[in-house]
Amino acid sequence: METIRVRGVLFDLDGVLIDSTPAVERVWHGWALEHGFEPEAVIRQAHGRPSISTIRELLPDGDIWGENAEVERREIEDVEGVVPLPGVLELLRALPQDKWAIVTSCTRDLAEVRIKAAGVPRPAVIITSTDVTNGKPHPEPYLKGAEKLGLRGDECVVIEDAPAGIRAGKAAGAKVIAVKTTMTEKELRQADPDWVVEDYSQVEVVREGAEVVFRRR
Repeated sequence: METIRVRGVLFDLDGVLIDSTPAVERVWHGWALEHGFEPEAVIRQAHGRPSISTIRELLPDGDIWGENAEVERREIEDVEGVVPLPGVLELLRALPQDKWAIVTSCTRDLAEVRIKAAGVPRPAVIITSTDVTNGKPHPEPYLKGAEKLGLRGDECVVIEDAPAGIRAGKAAGAKVIAVKTTMTEKELRQADPDWVVEDYSQVEVVREGAEVVFRRR
């Protein structure tokens, strides 16, 4: 498949529009050490999912909501090095404002802080973990994002960087483009995206009437 034609674009945030990896890793590294876990394993487990899901799995008998609030507090305070990923601003400028949304596993407060820190445009539609009952890999976040754009899931393309998000997009009926910003190609392909690209230099976006067309370069 060398062309993807859709009516809407649903972006994950971290690792897709912005590079927040250093901040995310700092927070989870510190949290893991405090609780006696191996930091690298925790960071990989946490990536692309609501933080409370990771905490619930690792501390099933702990103060889950208290721990989650503390992780979020640290993430909100740590925005050092949070920047747009290469090619993102150009890509967003090529899209109609009402044709794209952000769908993230961040909470609403954290998403707003990171969008502002990175200086990326803020779309009218932002779906966060605060807005859904079931987080990625459940399709609810992407289905809700599509609905807010007035579309069905199968009328959209999802841009993701993590297996949980890829699975959520596929389950919502969307086409999925995976970018190799945080995971290996092997890890991404296990979730069965339609495309895997190194970065946005490999993607061209044009408008054709009501459609948005993605082409591989």
